[in-house]
Amino acid sequence: MSDPRPPLSLVTEDGSTRPLQGQSAYDRLREEIRAGVLAPGARLTETEIAARLEISRTPVREAIRRLEAEGLVDHLPRTGAVVRKLDYPEIMELYEMRVVLEATAARLAARAASAMEIEELTAINAEMAQALDDPPRIARLNRLFHDRLLDAARNRFLLRSRATVESAMLILGPSGMGTRARAEEAVREHEAVLAAIAAHDGARAEAEMRKHMEHAHLTRLKMLRDDDSQGAT
Repeated sequence: MSDPRPPLSLVTEDGSTRPLQGQSAYDRLREEIRAGVLAPGARLTETEIAARLEISRTPVREAIRRLEAEGLVDHLPRTGAVVRKLDYPEIMELYEMRVVLEATAARLAARAASAMEIEELTAINAEMAQALDDPPRIARLNRLFHDRLLDAARNRFLLRSRATVESAMLILGPSGMGTRARAEEAVREHEAVLAAIAAHDGARAEAEMRKHMEHAHLTRLKMLRDDDSQGAT
């Protein structure tokens, strides 16, 4: 006798429903791309992923299609689905857009952020300062800091644009917060941004955030150089 209950589902942002297995597979693969477990060029084989996640191939196929629609996965002839690779010009363009969006968010937050939002941002940055030897945690807190700052900017169009850029950033793999030196530097840079926001100085907040993101860009380029050197070796 078949189970009369409908399959469990998740209501998405657009109001549609999606099977939980499909959402789980999508979230898992997305996080593996972010963490570098699935590196650029890695093949996504339905049977292997389904076995590893202990689910059927259908939700895996759906997850791969969603990742392809987001530009995180390419479908290559005679190879199938692979994690997309960004070439050097694309990486430069991606960071250029990231600098513009994050700097704009800081400027708008200086105008619109409430005292409670500034306090929350300050608390997140303080937690970062206590997590310098825990790269995964500090990377999560850094993402949260930038997410909350964007919320404080109160601009939905900026939010959507930044989401597109952040999705593409996943392809680059692990955060640049992997070293204590960069993490300490980022905490200090956040403090400078927060001081400008608290003073409602939009121009200074924008300049400090631009400096912060440019340092992040330089860190990423060094990581890519290191990866290329190891690959050549």
